[in-house]
Amino acid sequence: MPQNDAFRALGRQECLRLPAGVPVGRVIRTGQALPAVLPVNFSLDTDASVLLATSPGSDPVRAVDGTVVAFEADEFHAENRSGRSVVVTGRAAVVTGPAGHERLVRTGPASWTPLRETVFVRIGAEMVTGRGIGGATAGR
Repeated sequence: MPQNDAFRALGRQECLRLPAGVPVGRVIRTGQALPAVLPVNFSLDTDASVLLATSPGSDPVRAVDGTVVAFEADEFHAENRSGRSVVVTGRAAVVTGPAGHERLVRTGPASWTPLRETVFVRIGAEMVTGRGIGGATAGR
């Protein structure tokens, strides 16, 4: 298979800068042995973990707590055929400690929907990969 030189691998630090400017990402998990994708709003924590704010009975809590998942965020510019895609893979866990929860209430992501009770899900940044493409002539 021919290599497409238009794509370039992104280093970990460059990958971790991308999600900060993207409003929506996707959590990829398995459900009944099939891939399932869940669009989410999110933020990054100081240790590069991906944070989600949701309700206690939501899909992210029921489906991913304690499992390994992938999280993807993309930024594309169709006008000049450029962009980047980042995937963070790691174990997802509900934040249960009161100190951690209180900190995330102040600094973590806000849910786009009103919640009676907020639960935070943390996806560890165990593996971070990304690739970018740039330039108006890419793919021509």
